[in-house]
Amino acid sequence: MKRLHLLPLLLLGFTLQAQDTFTVGNTTLYATDLVNDSQIPWEITWGGDDMLWCSERKGRVIRIDPLTGEYTTVLDLNVTFNGSGEPGLLGMVLHPDFPEDPRVWVVYCNGQFNVSEHLSVFEWNGTELVNEEELLTLPGAQIHNGSRLLWMPGNKLLMTTGDAAEPDNSQDLGSLNGKILRINPDGTIPEDNPFGDSYVYTWGNRNAQGLCIGPNLRIYASEHGQNQDDEFNLVEPGRNYGWPDVQGACNTPSEQAFCEEWNVMEPLKAWTPCIALNGLEYYTHEAIPEFQGKIMMGVMSGFNDPLPGRLIVMEMSEDGTAVVDDEAYFGSFGQRIRDIAVNPYTGAFYLAFNGTSYPGSPPNIIKEFSTSDPASVPSPVVEPVLIRPIPARGQVDISVTDGALRGPLVVRDLAGRIVHEGQVETLRFQMNIEGWAPGRYTVWTATGASPMMVH
Repeated sequence: MKRLHLLPLLLLGFTLQAQDTFTVGNTTLYATDLVNDSQIPWEITWGGDDMLWCSERKGRVIRIDPLTGEYTTVLDLNVTFNGSGEPGLLGMVLHPDFPEDPRVWVVYCNGQFNVSEHLSVFEWNGTELVNEEELLTLPGAQIHNGSRLLWMPGNKLLMTTGDAAEPDNSQDLGSLNGKILRINPDGTIPEDNPFGDSYVYTWGNRNAQGLCIGPNLRIYASEHGQNQDDEFNLVEPGRNYGWPDVQGACNTPSEQAFCEEWNVMEPLKAWTPCIALNGLEYYTHEAIPEFQGKIMMGVMSGFNDPLPGRLIVMEMSEDGTAVVDDEAYFGSFGQRIRDIAVNPYTGAFYLAFNGTSYPGSPPNIIKEFSTSDPASVPSPVVEPVLIRPIPARGQVDISVTDGALRGPLVVRDLAGRIVHEGQVETLRFQMNIEGWAPGRYTVWTATGASPMMVH
């Protein structure tokens, strides 16, 4: 059963404060703007340095402080038509051991009328991404370029590609377009790929732009349909997903014949008319019990979709092979939701909004949705970790809230390196920082974080 929640502002014209407060079951969520001047945020991901990283379609990668919303530009690329259409800077992943392994992979399109799509890896030097190494190049187009990235177990990289406006590419195993590719971190082909000496992991895809790992380590993709059947798919190696001969389920005589011949994988769920589904995230944190163990999917609202952009939250069967239920949220913003990231400490999540209309008109905003009420503290930034003295030197007193007890205590420097790691045993304790280099640090607990200046 599907229940659509069109939120109070859309229905009743509540005040701005009412619009930014949402009830999900028994949980109250507070929405605040983290970044309100982003240039079409495409990928947002929580980094191993406890910063929020964002690729913007216009060519920038920005690194955002989740405490303040302040950000720095760490990469600026020349992309197709300055990212004003569909091609531009797209998917991005950081190494699973980042920042100890300081590599970041990005996909971007360049060229104007002859568009090329590139998978490149960069090195993080503490202030910017440098030393580009191009790993893979394939044809791009003005539409249908993919491209979401995801780490699989075993550190293999998945990359979705669109059909580059040529539907027959998807059924051509000699083409890398219209596929999901599986790639070694250095750009080589894994020996155990399903089609031998080929990057191809799945085929018959039209334009998948969402990937996540969900229950039982199963992998899911969201894929744009043409005029019908946007698809939420279970990703299995070597499987054909039917495009352009099959849209959605195998439910016409010609589709049934094609599906039988080519072992087509039908979607777990499909939407008609197309709703322009996008980024996926598996929410496992206990902060929002109503979302725990469910898959979150950004929806941008398709051309014939009568509803605004929204977040769809899907409950999966125990084995992860079926969608049991789905609900929709945050339609009151009337914006296209491109991607989702989750704060692993607090369970807060972030949504990347791509404006009110295709392909990404302003405003472009990254919002935080948290169970902490920003109005409960005098500062617009929630700081549940109290550190004294400021600036710190030698030894500091740290006070935390109840929810942080027996949870992690992590301190990182400005470059994202861990300088201290432990567990919170009491609500107030002392930490020795003798010999620490002067500068800004961030102290994280299970309920939030605060900056710490060391002199």
